[in-house]
Amino acid sequence: MKPDLKGLHMLHGGDYNPDQWLDMPEILEQDIEYMKKAGVNCVSVGIFAWAALEPEEGVYNLGWLVDIVGKLYENGIYSILATPSAARPAWMAQKYPEVLRVSADLTRNLMGARHNHCYTSPVYRQKIYEINLRLSKELGGHPGVILWHLSNEYGGECFCPLCQEEFRVWVREKYKTLEALNKAWWATFWSHNYTDWSQVEAPVPKGETGVHGLNLDWKRFVTDRTISFMRHEIAAVRAGGSDLPVTANLMTFYNGLNYFKFKDELDIVSWDAYPQWHGTGGDVEAAVAAACYHDIMRSIKNMPFLLMESTPSMTNWQPVSKLKKPGMHELSSLQAVAHGSDSVQYFQWRKSRGSSEKFHGAAVSHDCRSDTRVFRDVARVGKRLKGLGGLCGSLPEAKAAIFFDWENRWALGDSAGPRNCGIRYEETVIAHYRAFWEMGIPVDFIDMECQLDNYDLVIAPMLYMYRAGIEEKLKTFVERGGVLVGTYLQGLVDQSDLCFLGETPHGLSDVYGLRYEEIDSLYDGEENSLDWNGKTYAVTELCERVHLTSAEPLAVYGSDFYAGEPVLSVNSFGRGEAYYIAARTQQCFLCDFYRMLAEKMSLERALDAQLPAGVTASRRVSDKTVAVLQNFNNAPVTVLLYSPVEDYETGEPFYDEVRLQPYEVRFLIAK
Repeated sequence: MKPDLKGLHMLHGGDYNPDQWLDMPEILEQDIEYMKKAGVNCVSVGIFAWAALEPEEGVYNLGWLVDIVGKLYENGIYSILATPSAARPAWMAQKYPEVLRVSADLTRNLMGARHNHCYTSPVYRQKIYEINLRLSKELGGHPGVILWHLSNEYGGECFCPLCQEEFRVWVREKYKTLEALNKAWWATFWSHNYTDWSQVEAPVPKGETGVHGLNLDWKRFVTDRTISFMRHEIAAVRAGGSDLPVTANLMTFYNGLNYFKFKDELDIVSWDAYPQWHGTGGDVEAAVAAACYHDIMRSIKNMPFLLMESTPSMTNWQPVSKLKKPGMHELSSLQAVAHGSDSVQYFQWRKSRGSSEKFHGAAVSHDCRSDTRVFRDVARVGKRLKGLGGLCGSLPEAKAAIFFDWENRWALGDSAGPRNCGIRYEETVIAHYRAFWEMGIPVDFIDMECQLDNYDLVIAPMLYMYRAGIEEKLKTFVERGGVLVGTYLQGLVDQSDLCFLGETPHGLSDVYGLRYEEIDSLYDGEENSLDWNGKTYAVTELCERVHLTSAEPLAVYGSDFYAGEPVLSVNSFGRGEAYYIAARTQQCFLCDFYRMLAEKMSLERALDAQLPAGVTASRRVSDKTVAVLQNFNNAPVTVLLYSPVEDYETGEPFYDEVRLQPYEVRFLIAK
């Protein structure tokens, strides 16, 4: 039966590149044998295969791909069919140089690398339309194809004349008049008023980079232009007659694109996860970051996602290509499932013989054997995924949400103060998230265009820019009984990165019960402190001075000229409350603070248990609530239970405790 991505079973497989082995049919035969042995039921094909599919302009050779998809299907292995736009053939670059990107120094790139193409180029758009159309006609209705994989890791920007002109069109459509443009960009600064639309240029090192509204709009334009190209790819697929769902593999905290903007275009979100395990400080930090990324990807559409790429052993491009210790591949794979993935896919199935990723991890290495440690790990994951198919389509049902807003991130990174040696927005978001990870409380992520109705607790770390009417959304949220936690650098600029005039946080001073005056930046190694609940915590890097109007102080600064002034406060507003954290605190403070808040609000944990350090619990809710208990310690641990559970996969009962081996993961349901 053709897999139903909405719920029938978990996908297991990876990127498969048979075009690299067409002259070695024995390799292709061995691949199918090994895939069946490893429990692989799905592979991604054709991702970087344009040169094999169209070796000369207008000369198409799709027969080999049709044969591969057919052979896979005959052996119970389905295909995710990629469009080949991520790496175009050399003949195209030679004949049509306009398809090559122009870099920020305004020089046109040469042929090499990947994603070295202009999203605006009419030639490139026509060529990708033609190849996508043929792929769709030939394979879009094949029973072995279940999903379209659009390109590969969309990204990058082009500064060519075509893109510059499209940017001018985009800007003119947004602002309508030069007067509105100059006001939004505050172009009077340095006397940079625009008097003609033709004067608008993308921000480049040899041109204008100090107009923050311009920088911000360029990044928005790049997102819109990328989505426009993606829509063009989808249109070709649909024109070929295929109505299969589409996905595009995203990349963690990639700064170049606003991924929340992709949610209306993609049927399924997928992403590529490559944590750096086994660092000198242990695995917890990497585990928290990976969990955070998984939850962001799930939150983009508030649907289960697909883990499209991961490595079964090691990367080859990170600073240190560390092997996964025994158990870590299984744990890290099932961590994705714990946070909402309906797949575990790898880059790559078989190692390439040459070029830049020949030493990147794969299920099958250059020795062509299936009796290796890595292959056994892959087969073990395949076996477990088969028994977890009932979780497909389920979600964690989070009642807490944290803002991670790409446009706010762009604005903060370009703010030119208060701390140019590291504003640390991403790290701050992860720090707030970690407090919930340690408690095993599910969390969603939202941007300012999301609705807040489903949440009891909303956290807004460093929400420096207010846009999309977020002030009114947050005010209504608290009035109706929600709990809001805001931090320093809150509501200082509008969507054009212009500073608000009057009291800030803009539009929410009454909700927080305070007003902002100024912020002190501390040198690396410099500290202040706060006392709260009988404990002293260090504060570092950023310390705001705020004046309380109706809020109640909960903690004050311990030193400097603002000693005794509030650093933590709470304000009642309507039926809800708003907390304000005015300084960057230690992780231990955030963990203690959110533990207090979770208990006060009776936020439900994924598992009714006492979680040791390095152990977390996630949950997926379908007909049953399944808690996923994960041990990220390279040592055994014992988890004390407050209520009995049984193993979802084996039926084994646990009454008082669960013993976990190093890097072990268990799926548990209440008895």
